[in-house]
Amino acid sequence: MKEIKLLYLYPDMLELYGDYGNIQVLKYRLEKRGFNLIVDKYSIGNEAPDFTSYDIVFAGGGADNEQSILSKDLIKYKDNIKEAVERGVFFLLICGAYQLFGKYYKGVEGDIIPGLEVFNYYTVAEPDRKKRCIGNIVLKVNNTEVIGFENHGGQTFDIDSPFGKVLFGNGNKFGDTEEGFFKENVIATYLHGPLLAKNPKISDYIISYCLERKYNEKIELEKLDDSFEEKCRKQLLGKFLGEKE
Repeated sequence: MKEIKLLYLYPDMLELYGDYGNIQVLKYRLEKRGFNLIVDKYSIGNEAPDFTSYDIVFAGGGADNEQSILSKDLIKYKDNIKEAVERGVFFLLICGAYQLFGKYYKGVEGDIIPGLEVFNYYTVAEPDRKKRCIGNIVLKVNNTEVIGFENHGGQTFDIDSPFGKVLFGNGNKFGDTEEGFFKENVIATYLHGPLLAKNPKISDYIISYCLERKYNEKIELEKLDDSFEEKCRKQLLGKFLGEKE
């Protein structure tokens, strides 16, 4: 049986707004097609992981305090993480994890949380703690709409390859036209919800990429019955994009 091996980073500290649901969705969609998902977890104090040995690395969202703590731990693996990205391991990074993979995060008080510097973007917190990019969000990603929920005070700059064009909501900054960061094997985004439950095409993109990379063959995924998901998506898109009009 073909399988995908996933590393779940800091499940005890990076778990906002149901981000773990992304793993559950991947597991469900793999198993429905006869594939398996193996999930290893890493938290502070655990044995050091080899990021290059995984097919997917997943990390969810967390508050500033958690990011400050995790930054000190994660930086120990900076070179190994960069090597994994370069070798094509897929990284799905949500909110706080998205920020940690950039140059740095500058907090409200001006404190700097060092990032991994895997990518060239950086994030600066909005000085007014009550002012946040919060609410539903819709992106245009290639030929599909991607739906999610954003809640972040951080404003992310210098994105050279965005995940999608903002149709409704804020994005990387207040009123931005772009959201997230993307490359073939990286999706870094502020979208909670969880992201993959609302967007089956994104789930299948990740699954196809990982299987084809691992087994070095073209994988034709069996079509699943996503009629319920599509009905929900149609209703949400009508509501959100209708509001914009």
